[in-house]
Amino acid sequence: MRVPIQKSAIPDSRVFVIKDLQDAYFDPNWHFHPEYQLFVVLKGHGTRFVGDTIKPFKEGDLLLSGPNLPHLWRCHESYFAKDSQLSTRGIVIYFDENFLGHQMLEKEELAGLKYLFEKAKRGLEYYGHTRSQVKEWMLKMVNSEGIESVIQFLKILSALAHSKEYRYVSSGPASFQLKASDGDRMNLVHHYVIDNFRQKITLEEAASLANLSPVAFSRYFKTRANKTFSSFVSEVRVGQACHMLVDGELSVAAVGFECGYKTLSNFNRQFREITGMAPLEYRKEYRKVI
Repeated sequence: MRVPIQKSAIPDSRVFVIKDLQDAYFDPNWHFHPEYQLFVVLKGHGTRFVGDTIKPFKEGDLLLSGPNLPHLWRCHESYFAKDSQLSTRGIVIYFDENFLGHQMLEKEELAGLKYLFEKAKRGLEYYGHTRSQVKEWMLKMVNSEGIESVIQFLKILSALAHSKEYRYVSSGPASFQLKASDGDRMNLVHHYVIDNFRQKITLEEAASLANLSPVAFSRYFKTRANKTFSSFVSEVRVGQACHMLVDGELSVAAVGFECGYKTLSNFNRQFREITGMAPLEYRKEYRKVI
């Protein structure tokens, strides 16, 4: 099924669109759209793919992403089990850069907002007091209407623009023109890797799914993901390992095997390269904050 590029199109009659998303899991498709997106996770956990990064996500995460920055919030595999009783909730706000009107960002009073939008093209993840405050305001916005909702939205943008409690998500903005067909191909590849991370994954199989030769696929994938296919596979596997290390009781060796690694040494090496710490260090560090 084709992924629509204008997934979150904002009606001309609206300043922005806010949605309270409540479902069994978040949209499992890799996608992109020309609007800015502010998203807070209220319930759920899994792996997020934003731009060229792959990292675990959890309740409370708050991200602002810019136009056409590809993203996917893939819930943990337990959410897709037939007998799953799990559910997710998140609030998302879509808005256009010119929601205040054309040329408004050139005004002196809105210089901070203009700079915020420029930074958001790489994606911004907020933490600390900013995250807590904005989450509270977004919850209030769900039930706000008319000019009150617009005032609340401007309040949120002001807080984000003035905050220093953020980190960049992607290494850069989307640097190429995406097409709807990219969504089709990349979704097939994402699903193939995520569904088979425990098993052998081959470049040839991925290329076949994308209807390209292995050489053409390697070039195509690196252009759109800003990394090689093998690096992507490693990051997916390590991302799954992160969940297992924090949520489960398996030994480090068992986690590595479950994530498709044949040797403990290779698992330890790739895990450290991607996360900056050893698997056991990661388990100890992140269990402190769960």
